[in-house]
Formats: sequence, structure tokens, C-alpha cells
Amino acid sequence: MDWLQVVVLAVVQGISEFLPVSSSAHLILVPVLTDWPDQGLAFDVALHLGSLSAVIIYFRKEIWQMVASSVRAMTGKGVNEDARLAFWVTLATVPVGIVGLIFHDVISHYMRSTLIIGISLIGFGLLLGYADWRKRGTRSEYQLGLKDALIIGGAQALALIPGTSRSGITITAALMVGMSREGAARFSFLLSIPVIVLAGGLEAIDLMQTTQSIDWVAMLAGVVLSGVSAYLCIHYFLVIIKKLGMQPFVIYRVLFGIWLLWFFHF
Repeated sequence: MDWLQVVVLAVVQGISEFLPVSSSAHLILVPVLTDWPDQGLAFDVALHLGSLSAVIIYFRKEIWQMVASSVRAMTGKGVNEDARLAFWVTLATVPVGIVGLIFHDVISHYMRSTLIIGISLIGFGLLLGYADWRKRGTRSEYQLGLKDALIIGGAQALALIPGTSRSGITITAALMVGMSREGAARFSFLLSIPVIVLAGGLEAIDLMQTTQSIDWVAMLAGVVLSGVSAYLCIHYFLVIIKKLGMQPFVIYRVLFGIWLLWFFHF
């Protein structure tokens, strides 16, 4: 891998992991628009580690409070809003974990086409726009209930369809159940932690079973660049949606999806 490839892949992954625009749709363009070789499984693991580090660092205070409160709850010292939030995050992760294990091979072999990605970008993008336009809720991530967590968790399983966007579909569902834009985004980011751990863990297991050589310098650069770009993305996304809402991302998704369908199929 040359350094341009390292930088482009890391930044694209870091930004698109948390924006509601679909990382798979963007990463599929890299081998199409360049003659770069496949980056390899080790570098994919590094990119996931960078994204995971960014969201953990950004929400470090909230995560610590959630963990500490959960421990107190399990020892019979009462359940507060942080413990409940930790439970909702855990519960909402279950559907995507189950669906991912059952349909992983089907999705990876039969659903990673530009046709499916383009249609998903447009369809789920319009759904995000409708949810943002129709429902202006005020609830934060600390005001969720069991039904809300199940709905958002079920929606997250749809993110296994390439082009859907995990953050996009979870934010859409959160808006539909009456959460504020910021609350929906923050809950979506917290949900990304166990999902990235699961995805990165599966890749790490596959990596241990291969004999490919590892470029440790490129790995480290990928972790750092992906982490920094993801951290900045989270911060500025939360700022942007307060002022502009989700519509700029909806417009981008629709235009990008139309371009993909035109470029590859017409």
C-alpha cells in the first residue's frame, strides 16, 4: 500500500462510519476509481480500531457513567438513567448481531452490488428525510423506553443491507419514535460501539487464520487517521444537525445514489 491509499481509505472510513451516508457505498468506489490493490484484512481491522477509539474517546464520560451505574445496578444499589441507557444500547444491539450471524454469507456474496447500494442510498435517504421533516421530537437518549430500544435495534439490523447506513437507519428510527436530532445521533453513536466491536472482532478472528504479512506502519497510520477523522466527524455532525437538520445528508444520498445507478447501470 502506498501512502495515498492509506490516507484516502482511513479518512473515508473515519468520516463515512458515522455520517448517515453509508460507508460501504463510498468504499466501493475506491477500487473502481483507482488501480490500488485490495488493502487487506489487517488494514480493515486497523480502520475499525480507529473508528472505535474515536467514539469511545468522544463519549468517554458517558461510557464511564454507564459502566459504573450498571455495576451498581447489578449489585443491588438501584437503577439510574445511565444504567438504563447501557441496557438499551445492549438490547438494541441484539437484533443486528443475530441477523448478521445468520445472513452474513448471503449479504457478503449476493447483496454487495452497486444496484442494491444505489437503491438503498436513495430509498433509505428519503426515509431519513421524511422522519426528520415529519417528527420533531424532544426526547434525549436518556428518555428511551423498552419499545423505543427494540424499534431502533430492529432498524439497525437493516443496516446490513449495503448502502443503508447504520447511523442513517438508527437515526431515522430514533426520530420516528420522538427523539430529538441530537439525541438520535448520540444514541446512534453509542450503538456503534458494540457493533464495531463485533465487526472488528470477526475480522480479527479471520485475520488470525491467515498468513498474510502485516505492514505495521500502515496499520498504525490507519488507526490514527481513521480515529482523528472519525472524532472530528462526530463533533461537527452534532453541530451541523442542530442548525441544518438531516436534509443536507438526504440530498447528498439521493444524488450519490442516482450517480451510482447511472454510472454502473446506464
